[in-house]
Amino acid sequence: MIGWFKQLHTAFGFSFLWLVCLIYFTQGFRSFVWTAVSYQLKDNLKLSPSASQFVTSIAFFPWSIKPLYGILSDCFPIRGRKRVPYLMLATLLSLLPWLILGLSDFLRNTRTELMILLTLQNLGSAMADVVIDAMIAEAVRFERASFAGDLQSVSWLSMAFGGICGSLLGGYALDNIRIDMIFLLFSVLPALQLFSCGLVEEGSVQGKALPEGSALNGSDMTSGIVDEENKFSGEKSKVSTLRRKKSQNNTKRVPTTESKFQAPDKKGSSLSPWYQSLKMATSTLFRAFRQPAILRPMAWFFLAHVTVPNLSTVMFYYQTEFLKLEASFLGTARVLGWLSLMIGTLTYNRYLKRMRLRHILMFTQVCLAILTILDMVLVSRANVSLGISDKVTVLFGSALSDGINQFKFMPFLILSGQLCPPGVEGTLFALFMSINNLGSTVGSFVGAGLASVLNISSGSFDNLFLGIGIQVLCTFIPVAFLFLIPKEATGISA
Repeated sequence: MIGWFKQLHTAFGFSFLWLVCLIYFTQGFRSFVWTAVSYQLKDNLKLSPSASQFVTSIAFFPWSIKPLYGILSDCFPIRGRKRVPYLMLATLLSLLPWLILGLSDFLRNTRTELMILLTLQNLGSAMADVVIDAMIAEAVRFERASFAGDLQSVSWLSMAFGGICGSLLGGYALDNIRIDMIFLLFSVLPALQLFSCGLVEEGSVQGKALPEGSALNGSDMTSGIVDEENKFSGEKSKVSTLRRKKSQNNTKRVPTTESKFQAPDKKGSSLSPWYQSLKMATSTLFRAFRQPAILRPMAWFFLAHVTVPNLSTVMFYYQTEFLKLEASFLGTARVLGWLSLMIGTLTYNRYLKRMRLRHILMFTQVCLAILTILDMVLVSRANVSLGISDKVTVLFGSALSDGINQFKFMPFLILSGQLCPPGVEGTLFALFMSINNLGSTVGSFVGAGLASVLNISSGSFDNLFLGIGIQVLCTFIPVAFLFLIPKEATGISA
């Protein structure tokens, strides 16, 4: 293990490797502070479950527009640099809201102002996530392509370690520290991240062209852009490369990245290269996404979220107010969720990746429905009648749900990697992730609406059993649309 890190240190430099680990650790450690946000909405603002879920859904919306951040940093360099300035801006947006919320009692306890600050914080976190992915892609492509998988593994391990630490410490902190102090303590990480940005050197793009053909090097670019997992390549990329070459010949454009991004126009406008870059990126993006082979699978993953109402916030209220479960215990349950997610990833790669994705996704939906029934058992108090404590039931459900959900997320990552045409891997993959995030956000809105219609509120959970029953039935809806997934697609090829 030590030798492995020494190799990465030699390949990429300490400052870059440190920044990557720190950003991904911070992304995982966000569970530390967002646990406090959940209690702030419930206990201090006295919001109902549906209102609380509405606020958090709005706050997480910036994760649904990630391609905009990628296009912005790709096409509009700041003082000749495309990454570090945007990463510093994103870090400031991640840092300032927590400082403000920690210092201002009024803003912390006002619903609208709190929602705005939380949204800004997520805007910074999402932008940092996109930019660091792009920096990894460039480092792998131009410097040490052979370390692509290792760098992705470091990123994943850092985030998982951050999630475990955040979940464990979050519950303990809520039992012993005021919420405003939790906000201030968490701000130390983005502050350290901001300082670390200044240690990473980035060359100017002015007057410097990318290597010829780099826009066509799909496998290298994909390896650095993937959000949390390793890259997946498929035959689709070869077809897309041929299409792109034909398109370039037909339109009589010079097929080099240098001519597209560097050559000034005849009028000598300094804005022309960036405008042409933006125009090319957006047109290629939309043209690629309109292809049925891309649109249909992404439509399924979006439907898989929006058709199933998310009642997680309602269950949080039920567990803390009716079952009286402590914050430290819920933190422990989240740790089991992180461990289950890691085990689910390993299990998928070891035993399931050769299966057809349709079969895997059907299996996942059925298992999720069964786990949702476990919530019905908890709400109906049937577990007590069987001599099973509430804590054991919650731990068992938490340990399994994240692992099972990973069986759905892994096929999403696989198809995303296979469907990305060369030259737009980063932006298109960010779009795929945004579709997934937007689906989750809409599903949260649907869950908030269902809770409101059923009059489920803090202290009134009479209709929660019915709400979970509706959720179980809706879990089978995506199965009817599995025809949108390529019939022969597996984790190896599509």
